[in-house]
Amino acid sequence: MTIAIGCDEAAFEFKEVIKAYLIAQGQQVEDYGVYDTTPVLYPDVALKVAEAVAAGNHERGILICGTGIGMSIVANKVPGIRAALCHDVYSARKSRTSNNAQIITMGARVIATELAKTILDAWLEVDFQGGGSTPKVQRINEIDALYHRAPGGE
Repeated sequence: MTIAIGCDEAAFEFKEVIKAYLIAQGQQVEDYGVYDTTPVLYPDVALKVAEAVAAGNHERGILICGTGIGMSIVANKVPGIRAALCHDVYSARKSRTSNNAQIITMGARVIATELAKTILDAWLEVDFQGGGSTPKVQRINEIDALYHRAPGGE
């Protein structure tokens, strides 16, 4: 599995710890920035990661900012992406098993890195279960397509 990761300056140190942890676990991680604590516009980083996941360059993505909220909002603007803000193991698992979320977002100012590692382990070890959630995810995709049609498209 390849994982895209990105953050803003508020989460730089947090991202570095998470990235090292994932690599030590044998995951292939591509870092989309930031690479220091210089202030950035986090939507630009979120867009890069979400577009790379949507294009199929990575199976999953991780976005981290101060709260995780802004990254989630931006990532969910990219057609085909389902990004979930998760600060607990249960939500992380459900975001995959029920919602087929390809991107997880977290807040470096909200949770500790050790908890984040546990959450990521849970998120990475499960897949979409289908079943009763399939029509719901299909409906999400239909709504996504409805609002992301090309101008003048039918």
